[in-house]
Amino acid sequence: MRINTGPSSNVEDRRGMGGLALGGGGLGALVLGLLYMLLGGDPSGGGNGGGTTVPGASPPSRQVPADDAEGRFASSVLASTEKTWTSIFQQMGQQYEPPRLVLFDGSTSTACGFGQSAMGPFYCPRDSRVYIDLSFYRELEQRFNAPGDFAKAYVLAHEVGHHVQNLTGVSEQVQRAEQAASSKEEANAYSVRLELQADCLAGVWANQARQRGEIEIDQGDVQTALNAATAIGDDKLQEQAEGRVRPESFTHGSSAQRVEWFSRGLQSGDMKQCDTFRGA
Repeated sequence: MRINTGPSSNVEDRRGMGGLALGGGGLGALVLGLLYMLLGGDPSGGGNGGGTTVPGASPPSRQVPADDAEGRFASSVLASTEKTWTSIFQQMGQQYEPPRLVLFDGSTSTACGFGQSAMGPFYCPRDSRVYIDLSFYRELEQRFNAPGDFAKAYVLAHEVGHHVQNLTGVSEQVQRAEQAASSKEEANAYSVRLELQADCLAGVWANQARQRGEIEIDQGDVQTALNAATAIGDDKLQEQAEGRVRPESFTHGSSAQRVEWFSRGLQSGDMKQCDTFRGA
């Protein structure tokens, strides 16, 4: 993959500034974070909302250094998503408010609670920020066997997809549906639909960014993103973590579902093709 756009100005680099103490969460918070990562979760709770707010201001940040290739790549992907969603929202007669991207290492404060690298990338709707410890990219390559820049871009674009859902009110609707659900299995089903839609929206970004010449991808690049979608499916993660698959506990969707919906967005470039809730 080649990216042909400059970095975004909506980036906070908190790396190297020290993490938060575990405090009252202690070891339990760390174990919980690891479990979230294994099951494809995030710290913000159902429907990308909820969680426990950490009091106090966010830690200081700085701009991404010019010689930091990995950080600049993430920033450039964010810039490309900003162009895509600004254009799509304009076509809908709306204004797009981009999220901020927070780069951190180890742990950081968020409006959704204690964030740490063990949770993987996540979006917090309470502060409209996407959080990522870039060491996840090495996990993606080494542990999940999904190398390549387009796989990295897909992961980031998925989290931006959650921001789009937050702006359009989809996340709030899902959260209400989860709260009204008669069982945990029903609530999980809504979460799966939300996550699959974010996959589809990531594909929409890639389609439109390619059309505008912001990214250059070939079939090999596409395959790396599909490999990433496969690697972080609930069935794959559960099999690795527990040695068995429990579909009723899925929160993000199976590998096949994630591939299907990302591919649908990538092929169509049409947000209207991302209605994962039809028939729900």
